[in-house]
Amino acid sequence: MKKKKKLWSGAFQLATNADVETFTSSLSFDKALFQEDISCSIAHANMLNKQKIIPQDKAKKIIDGLQIILLKIEQGSFEFNTDNEDIHMSIESSLFELIGDDAGYLHTGRSRNDLIATDLRIYSRVATKEILNQLIAFRETLVELATQERLTIFPGYTHMQNAQPILLAHHFLAYEEMMKRDTDRFIELTNRINIMPLGSGALAGSGYDFDRPYLAKQLNFDKISKNSMDAVSDRDFVFDINSASAICMVHLSRLAEEIILWASSEFNLISIHDDFATGSSIMPQKKNPDVAELVRGKSARVIGNLMQILTLLKGLPLTYNRDLQEDKESLFDSIDTIINCLSITNGLLNSITINKIHAEKLAVQGYALATDIADYLTKKGVPFRKSHEIVGKIVLHCSNNNIQFSELSLEEYKNFNINFESDILNLDALTSINNRDLPGGTAVNQIELSIREASHQLKQDIQKIK
Repeated sequence: MKKKKKLWSGAFQLATNADVETFTSSLSFDKALFQEDISCSIAHANMLNKQKIIPQDKAKKIIDGLQIILLKIEQGSFEFNTDNEDIHMSIESSLFELIGDDAGYLHTGRSRNDLIATDLRIYSRVATKEILNQLIAFRETLVELATQERLTIFPGYTHMQNAQPILLAHHFLAYEEMMKRDTDRFIELTNRINIMPLGSGALAGSGYDFDRPYLAKQLNFDKISKNSMDAVSDRDFVFDINSASAICMVHLSRLAEEIILWASSEFNLISIHDDFATGSSIMPQKKNPDVAELVRGKSARVIGNLMQILTLLKGLPLTYNRDLQEDKESLFDSIDTIINCLSITNGLLNSITINKIHAEKLAVQGYALATDIADYLTKKGVPFRKSHEIVGKIVLHCSNNNIQFSELSLEEYKNFNINFESDILNLDALTSINNRDLPGGTAVNQIELSIREASHQLKQDIQKIK
């Protein structure tokens, strides 16, 4: 079967080498942009007609043909011919087959350089909205869990060692803060995405009287690009999405790591419901936190995608270079991965049961009330550094005798410092928690306030992304 003539082959005497065609083709992945590409072409045809660059009947014929192609792709009956190296050539070649030589008017005054930059921005705009929707849903779950667990006492850790008691709600709200920052990042980058390159041509701008603001309005862009050279080669928005996705995946990975630890027999702080766990092919007793492990693992690929786009862009001279073909697969992968991971982690959080009795017991182990005892002495007038030293000796005494603070008598306390009084015997996890009654602290009063503030902020963010 004779290969089709390339739409750009006028100056070429030899057909493209088959290996070169395979190596340079991007159709296998950029066909994901078919809706965006056809939308751009329809808007472009309308603008060409509006500006009297092509006749109305030609524009209508082109638009009708493009709509037929769109319908075929959506119905799965369109054949993506591998002779066409990318989505643009595939659609334009099919348009020639449908309407004949009038299809040749479509590419008037534009380049694949400004077209792909526009396609990718529209795709990114839609994807970012879906990521934001997933972030909002995830944050709603975190706030709901914080509300449910607002009185649940839980161990807090530093250096993976028991440090101080906290409320579990405080822990969930810490991740809500992270996800709020992630939401802010994606909202901010949406503004940078929504700038239209179409009309920039290959690099120097179009030689026709284009109405670019009209094009921008048709394609729902807020602004048009100001410099054609930058417009066709700018992939900062791709970097922005990969960067924001990588940061968010780091947050998800940290949460996944904690879920894995909490679900282990060593910690025994939570149990994962059967529908969000897996078993072992050889060990009947195993209940594995595979969802959390995969979220943790998938963060690596998104971080890798960020490194890929940074490395790709760092040495490119202006303007368009074929290297930029490599911006898409990693972007598509990051978008798919973060959406899937946000969704599945949301489900996972709703599939855990807290072992509250054990959590409260663990919260005071490892002498986790030591700081409160030091603070107690300082409030009695002992300098904190001296208090720290005294309590250190109490910890050593307890450790050597294999006892906890709760097992010490008032007389034993007084042996270390005469400022101890009987109220030291009332110190427990909840007292420690409520001692942290300041903005940002873990006290019950502060958690109630933080939950209200987080709920209010969520409502505001939902309005921002509508």
